[in-house]
Amino acid sequence: MAVTDRGVRHSPSDAADSPNLTARQAATYLHLNEKKLYELANAREIPAVRIGGKWLFPRALLEDWLREQAHGGALTDRLLITGSDDPLLAAVVTSLVPQLGGDAYVAYSPTGTLPGLELLARRRANICALHWGGVDTSVAQHGMLLRRFSQHPQWTLVRLAHREQGVMLRRDLAIDSLETLAAFDYRWAMRQAGAGSRHFLESALASRGFRPDDCSVVAEAHTEREAAGLLAREEADCAPGTRAAAAEFGLGFINLGWEAFDLAMPREIIFRKLFQLLLQRYGSAEMRQFANRLGGYDLGPLGRIEAND
Repeated sequence: MAVTDRGVRHSPSDAADSPNLTARQAATYLHLNEKKLYELANAREIPAVRIGGKWLFPRALLEDWLREQAHGGALTDRLLITGSDDPLLAAVVTSLVPQLGGDAYVAYSPTGTLPGLELLARRRANICALHWGGVDTSVAQHGMLLRRFSQHPQWTLVRLAHREQGVMLRRDLAIDSLETLAAFDYRWAMRQAGAGSRHFLESALASRGFRPDDCSVVAEAHTEREAAGLLAREEADCAPGTRAAAAEFGLGFINLGWEAFDLAMPREIIFRKLFQLLLQRYGSAEMRQFANRLGGYDLGPLGRIEAND
């Protein structure tokens, strides 16, 4: 038995059995002095939570953090993002490039939700942006997507925004309903299988008694910007996508509802300085102004961690 500074006796096995460590236990576990540990905790460079004036350190997250540090900076100086397309996220990544210079690298290559999760599972990417269905069912739906992969217990979801999802229209196309687009011979630029915007459209069609086969598809687009480009060049009449993507290209838009836009990632990524910098920039005054100009964003839930089980 050991006696603490408050005279309470604990078994030496208590620390090994506890999912949360005190500062003294965490310092011993990490082979640090307590002063350095407090510095890391106050700087939010190590996973910790302050409860009742005392720091607690979740053991599982400390293990993840240690594995991350063990790469010796080979991975922590870069952030590779894939998955769903988003004009605001693309603008954030672009704005970080001159700030980071040659010290770090952030890249964004949209692939669609399901292909992006495949890349995340194969560790070809650090983060997958995703959206799947309406905002009210997003926690269940996004959790369901992650559970398709054996790695999902090590993943977490961080919410970026709620977005307005619907159908983008070529300029001067005066249509105000999905039923009209599906019932008549309008040319669709359809997103690929596994894209969240296609899933949203298919659900909306089904609720109105239509099928995807009722749409006259003339092209397949692998990103929302590719779809918007086809409409801007008048090579198609309509395509699934967000209000923001439509506004970026000066297109019309039919609202079909709101969705949640989340980032899936291994838990340790949350503690990377690059990821924290990304979140800060996404919510900055400059980017909020850009989001307001595009329309179709609600950044209220930015940074919220969602359950994935």
